[in-house]
Amino acid sequence: MDDVRVGRLLRALRIRRHLRQEDIGEIAEVSQSAISLIERGHLSTLSIRVLRAVFAAVDARFDGTVAWRGGALDRLLDERHARLVGQFAASLTRAGWEVQVEVTFAHYGERGSIDIVGLRPSDGVTLIVEIKTELTAIDDTIRRLDIKDRLGAQIVFERFGWRPTTVARVLVVLEGSTARRRVAAHDGTLRVAFPDRGPRLRAWLMRPVGRISGLRFVSLSG
Repeated sequence: MDDVRVGRLLRALRIRRHLRQEDIGEIAEVSQSAISLIERGHLSTLSIRVLRAVFAAVDARFDGTVAWRGGALDRLLDERHARLVGQFAASLTRAGWEVQVEVTFAHYGERGSIDIVGLRPSDGVTLIVEIKTELTAIDDTIRRLDIKDRLGAQIVFERFGWRPTTVARVLVVLEGSTARRRVAAHDGTLRVAFPDRGPRLRAWLMRPVGRISGLRFVSLSG
């Protein structure tokens, strides 16, 4: 298990218990900055004793790996992803889109799954949506979304029987201070790949005219 995944798991467990980094630090008797280091995947400066105390504070165990409730960790991470997919899909439906989720494809050696495909047949527009609860491998995220974007018209034709004249894309990232810092740290790359943000992106989702490539932060409700 790599350090980044350990950090993701701690953050997921902390959020599940509705605790702040400061709360975990107080329970484990370590600083808030130590919790932040772990969640960002910087474990090398911390002792095993600290890591064990921190994970014990979220009812988990750290022994070089993280164990929690009989191996339910992957389901915990997937649960947040599924909730974000459902929430954004519902917002697209309210804006007048036809929505399909988890659309699989296999095309000349390229295969995968699209989190959300938004369809506006009357406008000839398809929207490819990638959902990220954690923004880790920036280059890989862009590359995979480029593939789905490039194949979007063909996928829609094969699956739904019509060929869009415009394929747009949106990267949806779960709102959070860590995600904001990641986007800021890679702003040069992400601005090129996803230049459309804020009011322009919101307006386009309501009335899709032309192509857009956007990035949007979304908070989980409830």
